[in-house]
Amino acid sequence: MTKGPTKLAALTLALLAALALSACGSSRGSGTEGGTLKATFGSFPDSLDPGLAYTGEGSTAVYDVYVPLLTYAHASGSAGGKVVPGLAEALPKITDDGRTYSLTLRKGLKYSDGTPVKASDFAASIERLFKLNSPGSPFYTDIVGAESFAKSKQGGIPGIEADDASGRIVIHLAKPRGTFSNELALPFAAPVPAGTPAEDLTAHPPPATGPYVISSAQPGRGWDYRRNPVWAGGNAKLLPQIPSGHLERIEVDVLRNPATQVNDIESGRYDWVGNPPPADRYAEVKSRYEGSQFKVEPTISTYFFWMNTRQAPFDDVKVRQAVNYAVDTRALERIYAGQVTGTHQILPPGMPGYKHFDLYPHDLGKAKELVAAAKPGDRAITIWTDNESPNDEAGEYLEGVLKELGFDTTLKIVNADNYFGVIGNESTPNLDIGFANWFEDYPHPNDFFQPLLSGDSIVSKGATNLARIDDPRLNAEIERFGEGPLAPQVESEYAALDKKFMEQAPWVPYGTSTLPTFVSSEVDLDEVVFNPTFAQDLTSFQFK
Repeated sequence: MTKGPTKLAALTLALLAALALSACGSSRGSGTEGGTLKATFGSFPDSLDPGLAYTGEGSTAVYDVYVPLLTYAHASGSAGGKVVPGLAEALPKITDDGRTYSLTLRKGLKYSDGTPVKASDFAASIERLFKLNSPGSPFYTDIVGAESFAKSKQGGIPGIEADDASGRIVIHLAKPRGTFSNELALPFAAPVPAGTPAEDLTAHPPPATGPYVISSAQPGRGWDYRRNPVWAGGNAKLLPQIPSGHLERIEVDVLRNPATQVNDIESGRYDWVGNPPPADRYAEVKSRYEGSQFKVEPTISTYFFWMNTRQAPFDDVKVRQAVNYAVDTRALERIYAGQVTGTHQILPPGMPGYKHFDLYPHDLGKAKELVAAAKPGDRAITIWTDNESPNDEAGEYLEGVLKELGFDTTLKIVNADNYFGVIGNESTPNLDIGFANWFEDYPHPNDFFQPLLSGDSIVSKGATNLARIDDPRLNAEIERFGEGPLAPQVESEYAALDKKFMEQAPWVPYGTSTLPTFVSSEVDLDEVVFNPTFAQDLTSFQFK
């Protein structure tokens, strides 16, 4: 959209004023407001584009930048899993037996470049997901016409009606979807201006609606935030449920050495490290700083090894079961220095539908018997993991287990920045077995089945079904359970589904994790919000 010179001049002045404010004096704020937070991450996000960001780093990076029609409460614990209105005036009116969602866009909202937010931007943004082959696009395939659009990339999605004059948005689903409000609250569905290119805009992220804007990005090296120049004078008043944040700037550097990160926090060179300390220093850091600069946060997560069920030797269920018997979750607890608590199923503790079981207690003898019975012809296996500690050590442990079972192994350790892109790409050769983890998108067990284990989630790029399992019977159960509300009976059905998948053994689940928040002595640790989906909330950081 072409902007007139008066509007452009005003925006330029506003941005310059914000930058001047942030540059004055020291980088520390006065009291609890202002200042520059210097942060460090061990790896660069998979993307800074809201249509593509899906790793933990990516979700944290975009949460306070891109606001969907609905959003998640800026709160810690279970309160942070509550869906609240975002750019929409209210929660959707749901009619037609759960197949029609009606919302109204708040009037007067603007993007960070001054462009007004329009109802039709939502439709264009959902279409953009399919043009991008986004890993988030499967959440929206139940919209009428979305599957056809995903194939043709032309003609629009007829199931989305948008009226720019009134701000009214009506979404028609082909069938009921009990998790759709949750999925409308994910950053994938955040509107960006119509006409935003359908390409990864990590280097130049799209205009934002939230309190912060990503002002610069150097892929692989770091990214910076500034206050959104239109926030204080407009969007903040229209979106009172979203905190404005305390900081003028946030500067994030990617540092690959976790021991160096710890030293930098201790010296005050950095204010926050966005990943855990290395396993060999975790206990020391926890003991020394817990309560003052360090706190441990529970997560709803599963760490696992996936096995490619579409190719030998893991196309044989006996071989997959053998690996499950052979992996000792207690050994992995030690590798992760207590950050992972052993579990041997898909649903993690704390997720509705979770019911403890263990079909494969550690038994190396049983594992060897199963391999002998299977007589796999292909014993050459490539094992995949990323280079962040201790995931690399978990991969080394798995390699040792597979060697004990008589396999010839090759270990591939991939840069964590693009690890999930590599293993989610069907053209990558030798995708046999490897490390992965999953943190909840929303507090519903569907989130651990549809993206990860449904046949619909097997795509050529950005796949989240890394086991490539496609069981029609189990696919049908995933679809059926996801259609209605989460009643106690449905939770019981999800618990049974967990066991059915583990009988097929596409994964070796080995734990659920905690994540720490580790800050410098100048940051007010007590004020930091840890959201169950987006981890540390940038708007909650402030200096003492």
